[in-house]
Amino acid sequence: MSVASRPPPIGMLRRRVILESFTRTSDGAGGSSNESWAPSAVLWAAVHPRAGGETFTADRMEGRVTHDVWIRPNASIVPGQRLRLTNRILNIRAVMQPDPFVNRMRLDCEERDL
Repeated sequence: MSVASRPPPIGMLRRRVILESFTRTSDGAGGSSNESWAPSAVLWAAVHPRAGGETFTADRMEGRVTHDVWIRPNASIVPGQRLRLTNRILNIRAVMQPDPFVNRMRLDCEERDL
């Protein structure tokens, strides 16, 4: 296990993040009238940038940074949700718990320029 993928000590979970889930409101005709992100929980996390890069999408350059986010185990977190850190958004791509004896789980997240 590399140093970057080792769980940090529990005292390093110092960043307050908001877990958000995507919600839709039915319009009564089979569609959805309101799509938004709603806060689900407030968590303490350790956020470690891992890699960055650029891609050319829709006729423009787009920056991308991946992060390892360590939190206490939480069964309600699934890929497709996102974390809000003040003015930054981290999309959750994967949820991993490397060892059942470790009291932390790792979220593989991606931050994009919008």
